Amino acid sequence: MRLQLSTSSDITNILQIINDAKVYLKSKEIDQWQHGYPNKSQIEKDIANNESYVLINHANQVIATSMFSIRPEPTYEVIDGAWKINENEKYGVIHRLAIHKNHRKKGIASFVFDEFHKLLVKQQIRSLKIDTHEDNHEMQYLVKKLGYLYCGIIFTEYNAKRLAFEKVIF
Repeated sequence: MRLQLSTSSDITNILQIINDAKVYLKSKEIDQWQHGYPNKSQIEKDIANNESYVLINHANQVIATSMFSIRPEPTYEVIDGAWKINENEKYGVIHRLAIHKNHRKKGIASFVFDEFHKLLVKQQIRSLKIDTHEDNHEMQYLVKKLGYLYCGIIFTEYNAKRLAFEKVIF
């Protein structure tokens, strides 16, 4: 498997994976990604910013997608709690991680996180941050299993409450 930057030719596959994730979240009664986000415009913006990634399997199929950035996340400036690293230090951020419905529960998300950790180590960036819906227990379980620590509550740009996690990688 290989993680690579997305291109505009990946948009259809990315949106299919995200739309399937929306259906999955709704089936679990999780009110995340249920109000038009993420959408095509957001994915196009991520691609234009070189922050959209896809995971390609051995059959050359897109099986996962994620936004990954090392730019400061504005919604992380205010937290009801505390981040683990100095607020002035660079960090990585993951958003919009989704796995193709036929590839869930196979360790794909852990693989994606590991690849992002490697990218951060190469750039001497010590920390990766993520937030998730308070009802998204599967994501909370995953990040805790991967060594992320709960840091507090943040609010998204559309004022949705999210649980924030951080892992200090080295």
